[in-house]
Amino acid sequence: MSYLFVNDKGAEIHLNANYVEVKLKNNGVRRIPIENLEAIYMFDYVQITSQCIVECFKKGISISYFSKGGSYFGRLQSTGHVNTFRQRQQIKLSDTDFSLKMAQKIIKGKIHNQIVILRRYARSRGVNLKKEILSMQLSLDKIDLCKTINEIIGYEGNAARIYFQCLGKLVDDDFKFEKRSRRPPLDEFNSMLSLGYSILMNEIYSRVENKGLNPYFGFIHQDKEKHPTLVSDIIEEWRAVIIDSMVMSLVNGHEIGLEHFSGNLDEPGIYLTREGLNIFLHKYDTKMQNSARYLPYIDYSATFRHSIDLQINCMVKAIETGNIDEYNPIWLG
Repeated sequence: MSYLFVNDKGAEIHLNANYVEVKLKNNGVRRIPIENLEAIYMFDYVQITSQCIVECFKKGISISYFSKGGSYFGRLQSTGHVNTFRQRQQIKLSDTDFSLKMAQKIIKGKIHNQIVILRRYARSRGVNLKKEILSMQLSLDKIDLCKTINEIIGYEGNAARIYFQCLGKLVDDDFKFEKRSRRPPLDEFNSMLSLGYSILMNEIYSRVENKGLNPYFGFIHQDKEKHPTLVSDIIEEWRAVIIDSMVMSLVNGHEIGLEHFSGNLDEPGIYLTREGLNIFLHKYDTKMQNSARYLPYIDYSATFRHSIDLQINCMVKAIETGNIDEYNPIWLG
């Protein structure tokens, strides 16, 4: 399946027979068979016709809107996949031992994956992070002893603080940073992390809805108005594996430079230029199509998109049966 990213100001998206057609201001045209399309991401001032929107609704194709700097605005998606039985089960399991066990599994997977990423880059860069990684491992080892989700979040926060401090030491000098900054991102590296997390969140959101689950009833994150907590839960084990490693590759592979960022946009913070955004989106889409054997319960290579889909299937089964053993996080070797 294809993902359509439109980052050309003034572009127009139309439906032409069985194709989604993008007309650019320079009179260029891109065409994608609608049967092959899974999602549309629109950046800056891009127009889409009502006819195209309706057809996307019919086929379950989500449409997401972002600012020119990559800040997320909102999405359009059909409600045709709602499954009330699953959602009742999902809500019933909130604030139960199921939630605690799910939090333990996912956060352990997240911290483990962060440690693996740090070890890989520390080895390639010749940086000694043994002390910091040991501290993260101690937090990881405490997770199974936690009696509440708040305790788990405390250990996760401690590991995350150390992780991002270490990550800042492993990038090229121009992109060094000290901590995670979100709204707004205060440096180039954080800008790419925020954008990557936002796009990945939207991919997971679509898949969660397509499985009939409610994105707003999670197990780890506290209920918050307008925040899809289940999506936030699921993304945790994937952040380092997909986005962090991708951004590290962009920076340390010299695929992107400081000239691809600007602080002179309509919104505060540091954001990618149009050219930088094109580089980033191409890298992201390529990353999501990479195949590897990340999941122990399949005997074949799967793309990240397919792997996420399979993991959400496991989440559905765990919710429907109430059996936490049906779900295990991705665990890097």
